Amino acid sequence: MDELTAAGITEPRLRTSYQECKELNSKHGKTYYLATLLLPKEKRPYVHALYGFARYADEIVDDLSSELSESEKAEKLNSWGDLVLADLKSGSSQDPIAAALVDTATKFDIPISYFEAFLHSMRMDLTVTEYHSYQDLYEYVYGSAAVIGLQMVSILGTESAEQFEAAKIAAEKLGVAFQLANFIRDVGEDLDRGRVYLPITELQSHGVTRQMLENKVVTPQIKNALKEQIARVRKLQLESAPGIELLSAKSRECIKAASELYCGIVDEVEKIDYEVFSKRAKTSTSRRMKVAIPAYLRSKFAK
Repeated sequence: MDELTAAGITEPRLRTSYQECKELNSKHGKTYYLATLLLPKEKRPYVHALYGFARYADEIVDDLSSELSESEKAEKLNSWGDLVLADLKSGSSQDPIAAALVDTATKFDIPISYFEAFLHSMRMDLTVTEYHSYQDLYEYVYGSAAVIGLQMVSILGTESAEQFEAAKIAAEKLGVAFQLANFIRDVGEDLDRGRVYLPITELQSHGVTRQMLENKVVTPQIKNALKEQIARVRKLQLESAPGIELLSAKSRECIKAASELYCGIVDEVEKIDYEVFSKRAKTSTSRRMKVAIPAYLRSKFAK
């Protein structure tokens, strides 16, 4: 039985939308997509829907090949975002991507505020080029990543209703850890887009200026600054671990694998000696398989 049928998704229009979201996930989120395969078939389409929505919005903002100006991107994002929010309120959508998202949000009673926060962060990307403090950055990270973790809890479920709120706290932390790991890996790429996602005051505490980053030469000061950011990722990952155990048994292995592989990006940064301007730190296929295969076997026997 295919995933959509297992999930009870039979309407042709919805199946097409879910499939479109899945293709976005498989194309752009290889590590995330691999982790999704550890979920029961009936859960996977809903996770694809969340990813498809997030990726589509992100592409509007970050498509370097686009000839649209920043103001035109903002207009396109606002127009599409307003449509999605209106569809979420009405409970149905004709949009090729949003149709699956609205169906998912309705089925799992996911608060619309999470999607509003996400779109707010995407709009920030069109105007904000740096963040003074971690607190300032957190406004962006909450919407771009933490809410995705919160949305996931609704789909994955917990062992008991009483554990739901505690699982949400962990999901928020893990979502932030994923995003911060991305920021560390993508310092050079983000500079090409005119943005710095490392808190300026924390960079300054190590003697790092934006101009030093723009020079794209790894210095001892930049290494020390990256080490501080890596330590935060690992702290958040560690703090989220007990909350993963609260998830339903059939969903747990997926998130454990995602945690190890996604937060593991910072391990890869260390392996390339912090050369984030000239190399791309990425998890090797062998490491993915080393994590995914045992996790898959454990998930198959989960009750």
